[in-house]
Amino acid sequence: MPTLGLESHTVDQQVYDNSVRKYRESQTVLPTFAQMAEPHTVPQEVQARLAGVDPDEPHPSNLFRVHWYNPSEGSELLELPDFIELPKSLTGVEARIIVLPADRFPMIHAHKVLASYGCLVPRVITGQFDPTLHRAIWPSTGNYCRGGIAVSRITGCRGVAVLPEGMSRERFDWLEHWVSDPGDIIRTPGTESNVKEIYDKCNELDEDPHNIIFNQFSEFGNYLVHHECTGRAVGRVFDHLHDANPQTRLRAFVSATGSAGTLAAGDYLKTHYGSRNVAVEAVECPTLLYNGFGEHNIQGIGDKHVPLIHNVMNSDFVVGVSDHSTDALFVLFNSEAGQAYLADRQQIPAGLIELLPRFGLSAICNTLAAIKTAKYLDLGPDDVVTTVATDGADLYHSEYEKVMKEKYHNSFETLDAAEAFAQHLAGLATDHLLELTHIDRQRIFNLGYFTWVEQQGISIEDFEARRSQEFWRGLLDLVPAWDEMITEFNRQVDLGEAA
Repeated sequence: MPTLGLESHTVDQQVYDNSVRKYRESQTVLPTFAQMAEPHTVPQEVQARLAGVDPDEPHPSNLFRVHWYNPSEGSELLELPDFIELPKSLTGVEARIIVLPADRFPMIHAHKVLASYGCLVPRVITGQFDPTLHRAIWPSTGNYCRGGIAVSRITGCRGVAVLPEGMSRERFDWLEHWVSDPGDIIRTPGTESNVKEIYDKCNELDEDPHNIIFNQFSEFGNYLVHHECTGRAVGRVFDHLHDANPQTRLRAFVSATGSAGTLAAGDYLKTHYGSRNVAVEAVECPTLLYNGFGEHNIQGIGDKHVPLIHNVMNSDFVVGVSDHSTDALFVLFNSEAGQAYLADRQQIPAGLIELLPRFGLSAICNTLAAIKTAKYLDLGPDDVVTTVATDGADLYHSEYEKVMKEKYHNSFETLDAAEAFAQHLAGLATDHLLELTHIDRQRIFNLGYFTWVEQQGISIEDFEARRSQEFWRGLLDLVPAWDEMITEFNRQVDLGEAA
């Protein structure tokens, strides 16, 4: 698959040399996949430089903050990835619901910067992307394009964000601050569900040889960086829980489909802990559940197609969550009346209430799907279901205002909070949940044919290869090969400085 970033050799030496010179100018050193997975292995002198760098600054050193071990303040690495355990008083289930919040990732406060890095760097170190010549095109429905713009700016190349015009205002405010030219923000028609419109625009941009499309839905670097980094981070958290209680079992990893990158963490966890993979989508656009379509407001999860990097044949469940639930709970978690109700009437600990603004729309979606999974499987107190909070409330203030106006007429009181809690948490049912059979997996896998073969020109042989787990296991060999190439690339950059 030569267009999908699967090379482990130098494709173009001149492009490679240009990249070395450019990174030398910007004083950019690249972390390896292994260092992002285990940042404690980063040399002390590199970690020490982070003390004087703002995590939100477009500084090359912030690449070494692209991992799950960032503290809330300072630069000292956490021994364990940050996680939040949700109590039964909130979830209504005995199972332990564990959420890894991603709002401490640098620059964009979302873990999609990890995916952006995982897609760009393999192209750089193999001589396929020339930062002195090419424009990096970042198609996204959520945070991936912001991560791409951040990584582009840090490494001294021009990045272009392509995203639906209906996404939250905060995304566009951030992009306008970070791009080098306002024309580098391309708004496509529609909202969260309009992925094909993004692809159509990228196909148009791809006609210019100076544009390189980093399509997160088909770049296997996205899959691999989450497999190695997010999967290991969740595993570390579970090991910590298991050390405290050896009876603990990791039963499931839950993630909205989106580009399917984060779902790769589930493949890692399934291999090492025997857990099951749960893919989540909006009930209003039930592509995997019912071959359906529609519109919704769970921003950042993508839909109406099956990503090429989704290992469908290794998925175990599909769970649907309604945006009526995510909208209502977002207001409940972030309003004064909602937080007071949770404290006074539901006895939710004050410390947890303070953490609820770390849950953005897709994070609430993931959490509800985790609860539905625990209910369906009748899980008990020794069972753990894990998921991630992709981003926090800061990206959705405008959506909060919209929901307050359209659904609550700008007045959310105690009765509204009680209704939201009763309907969307206490009354959460196991509807729109499918435990996948082999036939179900085949159906979902086949659905991807229409996007990737008929529309996007992937060969039928390359498409079919993904049915086998041999293909996905074979991808893992790329990671040590890329890490060796990253190390050599950094050496070439340093040689120039020494000279």
